[in-house]
Amino acid sequence: MESPGLEDRPVLVFDYGSQYVKLIARRVRERHAFARVVRHDLSAKRARELNPLAIILSGGPSSVYEEGAPQCDPGLFDLGVPVLGVCYGMQLACRALGGTVQSSPAREYGRADCHILDSKEPLFHEVPESTTVWMSHGDQVKEAGSEFIPLATTATCSVAAVKHRTRPIYGLQFHPEVAHTPYGTLILGNFLDRICGSPKSWTMSAFLERSIQDVRRQVGENDRVVCGLSGGVDSAVAAGVIAKAIGPRLVCVFVDNGLLRAGERDSVAEAFGKHSDAELRVVDASGRFLKELNGVSDPQEKRIRIGHTFVDVFRDEAKSIPNAKYLAQGTLYPDVIESGGDKDGPAATIKHHHNVGGLPAELGFELIEPLRDLFKDEVRRLGLELGLPDSIVWRHPFPGPGLAVRCLGPVSHDRLEILRQADAIFLDEIRRAGLERQIAQAFAVLLPVSSVGVMGDGRTYENAVALRAVETDDFMTADWSRIPHELLARASTRIINSVKGINRVVYDVTSKPPGTIEWE
Repeated sequence: MESPGLEDRPVLVFDYGSQYVKLIARRVRERHAFARVVRHDLSAKRARELNPLAIILSGGPSSVYEEGAPQCDPGLFDLGVPVLGVCYGMQLACRALGGTVQSSPAREYGRADCHILDSKEPLFHEVPESTTVWMSHGDQVKEAGSEFIPLATTATCSVAAVKHRTRPIYGLQFHPEVAHTPYGTLILGNFLDRICGSPKSWTMSAFLERSIQDVRRQVGENDRVVCGLSGGVDSAVAAGVIAKAIGPRLVCVFVDNGLLRAGERDSVAEAFGKHSDAELRVVDASGRFLKELNGVSDPQEKRIRIGHTFVDVFRDEAKSIPNAKYLAQGTLYPDVIESGGDKDGPAATIKHHHNVGGLPAELGFELIEPLRDLFKDEVRRLGLELGLPDSIVWRHPFPGPGLAVRCLGPVSHDRLEILRQADAIFLDEIRRAGLERQIAQAFAVLLPVSSVGVMGDGRTYENAVALRAVETDDFMTADWSRIPHELLARASTRIINSVKGINRVVYDVTSKPPGTIEWE
């Protein structure tokens, strides 16, 4: 896929190791400017080639004066492009242009009262002179130097914000990207709109139009594209974009592996029958998958066997599609960042993603990734732009291995059916309470233990099931959801009364970290 159009000159977010770097990019995009995360040592020459609207230097855990601390190319400050340094990024800019940075005798972590020195400064337009900001630093700028003008202070930080006297270079010691800085989004918006002159061209409607043209340019007139539908929002939206471009030359393959949620197969078929001209093929391979999983309890072994079986099933189906030369995948921007899939992006590979490489090479396809520039929230907005139903757009994430990794211990048809029924009841109660969008992900987990219970006048010894619900913006961290007790009580009662084989329900109150969202 081609890069966003020239009207979407990127805001380059240089990554110095901040846990908030992707959040900075998301906040920029919320202001309708295209943000792209790049490695900290990207050269000024390469930055100029990317024709940026602005440069943002992120925070980070290092001290700028330590040997080996990540630095930037000083030439960035000579490009004439507006620069905003955040925390470590501000210290980096000030030190590079004559200021001094040192360890602070009074570290600032958490909320701080901040006083704006110049209320007429465009960066702080409509920001109160006294406001709350979120600090997270042990170093600070001791002397800004003759090149910079201080713009804000706190009780323990005399230089909490700066601007260069002659160049469009600004710095914030606090973090405007986090929700704990109430006017942070406005400050970022002021930088983009009032200082950078952002055209605000990054919209999902414009992105959709360009993506449709990109697909048409990439795919030959007689060629076909194959897209593996998982039932999740990413693959559905990717398919929706491509279907708009080439219609029935897109073939969507939905593999029923026997590990799906209740009603998943029918709901996907119905949604695409109504909202797409693409051909949909449903392959029932449930018996094949369950045979491979027979007697397997180790979660990694489950994933390996499911992955290999999926490739085999998908390959067999793809062979029957004439002129199929391309494979569509729902790769997202965080996948690209974390896998090191962008040549200008951070070099370190945090994790490997099944959507970034691998499968196309095995199947002999060229790859189409219409969503690789988008974050998850943007994918949902694009889904709405496409007119996809809410049942698809707001569907909770579902792991690639499906219910196999929520069925702890051995996988069997009977155990999967017990889990599937319990999961459906829990999700139904969440929908009835109107909490489906507030909760990022919710599901049931069948535990590999049985417990004693009493039903009527008799003793039971049956399965226990755990309910899990989390709230998160990025799925990198998550907090367990404080679901009303009345909802949990209804779900528990319905599950025990309706699902034969369960006599105990528990609720998981573990956040991520230290736990993970999924149990396996």
